[in-house]
Amino acid sequence: MQRLSNSPRVDIETFLDSGFSVRAHLAEHLQLTLEQVDQRLPDGKDDLAALHPGAFQADQATEFYESTVGTGHLFELAAWHLSSSDYIADTLRLQEDFARGTVLDFGGGIGTHALAAAALDAVDRVHFVDLNPQNRAFVWSRAVALGLEHKMSMHRDLSDLTGQRFDTVVCLDVLEHLPDPSDQLMQFHALMNEDGRALLNWYFFKGHSGEYPFHFDAPDLVDCFFRTLQSHFLEVFHPLLITTRVYRPLGMTS
Repeated sequence: MQRLSNSPRVDIETFLDSGFSVRAHLAEHLQLTLEQVDQRLPDGKDDLAALHPGAFQADQATEFYESTVGTGHLFELAAWHLSSSDYIADTLRLQEDFARGTVLDFGGGIGTHALAAAALDAVDRVHFVDLNPQNRAFVWSRAVALGLEHKMSMHRDLSDLTGQRFDTVVCLDVLEHLPDPSDQLMQFHALMNEDGRALLNWYFFKGHSGEYPFHFDAPDLVDCFFRTLQSHFLEVFHPLLITTRVYRPLGMTS
C-alpha cells in the first residue's frame, strides 16, 4: 500500500496496530472521548443483536440495515475488526494481491477494505456502497482523515453507479445478510470487466444457538447461491488460509 505525502500510513502494520485509527475516528465522528468509545465497543455486538425483531423477512432487511441499526453498527463492526485483526489483515493482503483499477466495495461497513484499497498504487478509484447512511458518513470522514477522499466515493446502492464497470469487486461478510444472494452474484457478474476479480466470502448459518440472527440460511437459498456461483464464476487459487475466495467471471475472456 502506498503512503500519500503528508497523510497517515494506511498499510497492514497500521491496521494491526490500530485498525487504521478506528477508535480515534469513532471518537471524532461521534464527538465522544476515547474512554467513551472504549466503554461502548465491548457491548457493540450485543446492543445490535438486541435490536433484531426476530427472523428476517425479505422485505424487512433493507429497512433494518438502512434505518434501524443507526450508529450501533459502527461499534459492532469496529469491535469485530479490532478483535479479529490477524484474520482481517490476511484479507487485506489478499486484496493487495488482486485489487486494481476501479474497485467496488459492496456493503463495506466501516470502510477497512475500501480505505486499504484506495491506498494501493494499482487502484484508481474505490466506490463504497452501503445501505446505512451512518456507515457512509463515517467512512467518508475516515477517508478525509487519512487523505484518501480523492480516490473514493460513497453510494447507497448500485443504482448510483449505472453504467460503471469494475475491475475488482470486494464483498466480505455481506452475502449471508441478503435475502437473495444469488441475484447479487449476477449483478456483480454483469458489472465486472472481462479480466475482473471478485473477492467474496459468506456464512449462511444462524448459529447453533441463534448467535447470528442477521444471517439467512434457508437450504433452498444456499443451494441456489452455490449453483449460481459455480455456473458464472471460476475460482482463482490463492495460498492464504482464510475463508475469503477470489473469482473471475465465466463467459468472458480471462
